[in-house]
Amino acid sequence: MTLSLDLNAMEPQLRYKLLTAVVIPRPVAWVTTLGPTGVVNAAPYSFFNLFGQDPAIVVLGLEHRPDGSPKDTTANIRRTGEFVVNIATPALTESMVGTAAAYASDVSEPEALGLATAPSAHVAPPRLADAPAAIECRRLTTLQFSPERDIVIGQAVGLATADGLIDTDAWRVRWDAVGDGDYPVARLFADRYARLDEIAPMAIPAVPKTKGETR
Repeated sequence: MTLSLDLNAMEPQLRYKLLTAVVIPRPVAWVTTLGPTGVVNAAPYSFFNLFGQDPAIVVLGLEHRPDGSPKDTTANIRRTGEFVVNIATPALTESMVGTAAAYASDVSEPEALGLATAPSAHVAPPRLADAPAAIECRRLTTLQFSPERDIVIGQAVGLATADGLIDTDAWRVRWDAVGDGDYPVARLFADRYARLDEIAPMAIPAVPKTKGETR
């Protein structure tokens, strides 16, 4: 027998619990922004993905605090319109999760955790120096469907990567060529993360010909 659930009849937190455990794995945006006094903020978000290439669109779902006030990342993006999405591999997972702790707004998570930063080329917020890839973004618009979160739509305007990650002759990304030789870490549900180990290519097939058809 199939279980059929009415999501509209559920409390939001139960919907969150079920849907985030069904839609897996999810990429993680390790976002750096600048506070009003120049403090570098860093925090991970797994409501994130790329949604096109012309323009190159990045979407972030930024959850607010329980009282509805924006967290530092949201407030900083609202004010400056700029952010950097750093991509973490498994070796950086502990540091990434560490930046999710509830530090005060005037405390820099990278500084508190000993994470080096490096200047970005196209936006003011710096990138995390140990992340093998960082996408520099400018906000295009923000959607708000409830007081619970902002959905930020940004344009990727720059890409910084570790030496060797991109083969500039073939323009291919080689995750196995740098750092710990691994693909980016993936978010599952609750406090669970995963590394991508078994990866196999599968080409889209041509539509088979029907009998007597010519092409």
